[in-house]
Amino acid sequence: MPTRYVFIALSFLGVATTARAELVYFATGRTLNVKEYRREGDSLVLTLRNGGEVVCEAALITRIAPDETPYPEPVVEESVRLKADPTTADSTNAALDRGIRLQPDLEAFIDRVSAREGVDAKLVRAVIEVESGYRPSARSPKGAMGLMQLMPATARQYAVTNPYDPAANIEAGIKHLKSLLARFPQALALAAYNAGDAAVERFGGIPPYAETRNYVSRILQIVKRS
Repeated sequence: MPTRYVFIALSFLGVATTARAELVYFATGRTLNVKEYRREGDSLVLTLRNGGEVVCEAALITRIAPDETPYPEPVVEESVRLKADPTTADSTNAALDRGIRLQPDLEAFIDRVSAREGVDAKLVRAVIEVESGYRPSARSPKGAMGLMQLMPATARQYAVTNPYDPAANIEAGIKHLKSLLARFPQALALAAYNAGDAAVERFGGIPPYAETRNYVSRILQIVKRS
């Protein structure tokens, strides 16, 4: 049985049984990127982009609106695909130690953009590892996309038209991380990348979410080992 939430009925939903939608806005301030939604009695059934459904009952949602930016299905060219390389012996890189490597052109791209933006490339690689496991086509149930798991609003903020393009995703992710590091100490910036800057400000530190605390700890451990 899907988890059900108590919501206030939304008058703008009308009586249609099925409607197309891109962004679901929750009263908490969070958004969920969905493929479509439909009504079933007093509930809304949200169809997630990567499959599966979430059933809601009327008012953690404040509105549902089309996403102005079209997001293509993840198609990654072989020339920029990430791959495992168990033969590597470079022990200076934590990801390489685990048998994972980026294509050389993307490795150089990370170094170049990180240097330009003044962000530690080791930190960027650790974020990629924890966010997506080095999978360019990764999608989360909340709608985050690509290597650095850009949310739709973040992708729009940095003019990313295809979040599954590794280079575009990495560049936007680094710029977003830079903006958070300019506002918060490193650990809090990572917490904001995961849970949102509003949550960090509301709690005055790392939010008391197990996911976020584990996320920050994992990244810092990877950076320390690299």
